[in-house]
Amino acid sequence: MSQATVAAMGAALSGITEPGRLRLAIPNKGRMLEPTAALLRDAGLDFEDGTRALVTRVSTFPLDILSVRTDDIAEFVADGVADLGITGTNLLHEADVDLPVHLELGYGRCRLEVAVPSDSPVRRMDGLAGRRIATSHAHSTRRAFADRGIDVEVVTISGAVEVAPRLGLADAIVDLVSTGSTLVMNGLRSIEVLLSSQAVLVGPRTPDPTRIDLVGELLTMLEAVVAGRRVKYLMMNAPRSALEAIEAILPGLESPSVIPLAHEGMVAVHSVVPSDQVHSLLSRLRGAGASGILVVPVEKLLP
Repeated sequence: MSQATVAAMGAALSGITEPGRLRLAIPNKGRMLEPTAALLRDAGLDFEDGTRALVTRVSTFPLDILSVRTDDIAEFVADGVADLGITGTNLLHEADVDLPVHLELGYGRCRLEVAVPSDSPVRRMDGLAGRRIATSHAHSTRRAFADRGIDVEVVTISGAVEVAPRLGLADAIVDLVSTGSTLVMNGLRSIEVLLSSQAVLVGPRTPDPTRIDLVGELLTMLEAVVAGRRVKYLMMNAPRSALEAIEAILPGLESPSVIPLAHEGMVAVHSVVPSDQVHSLLSRLRGAGASGILVVPVEKLLP
């Protein structure tokens, strides 16, 4: 998007948004749209589905949501059209925009990878010197190869990058990968990861001093949801004699809460643990003497 277009958008928005309200730019379509809307609603922001509208007003917080092309979000924030934006790390890298990341949001995870045909003898990036690389991430690709001192020809393709080697358009590709299944289906294998990406909340290099307090409030609301998604609340009963063994197993934020029960010698143990460790903990806790183990999602958490 050109500077003139951004300026025109800013002027248009000034006529339909109120002074004193934050502007948050989010994707208007694509795989990040639904999880972004879910995050905002989980944070307590009430708004109607605005995917068809440029501006959607939040009724529970002084915030206007700008639904724009994902590729343009970094520029909207950099040029002051939006106070904050939710975009992917890979898009910041591709746009070559230096914006502070306020919060990693934990969804939209993917990797920018170099891949070659499965029968290619190339095993490392330097084996692609002098070859043609197809990608829709031209800037990131050129910079990655240049940083390694590898001279390649970058062929920019807007879609279906994975078929380029099969069509004879390129010797390798650089593309976003989530699970790797698309590479396998197209007879490709990864040889290097250039960048790991996820959805992030970004702000301008020079924030508006009159909106710092509002930005801080919104950031706290979102942080609480993101932190809550990373943990689970465990509750269990156990003999007091097993308490030491159970405490040694639990990787909680702090010491677990221990509550005496009506039955002599029995206690209830409550603890917050990382979500990705829950399944490995359950059998160990039961083996240590815990029973009636209950796993509860955490809606919000402020460490």
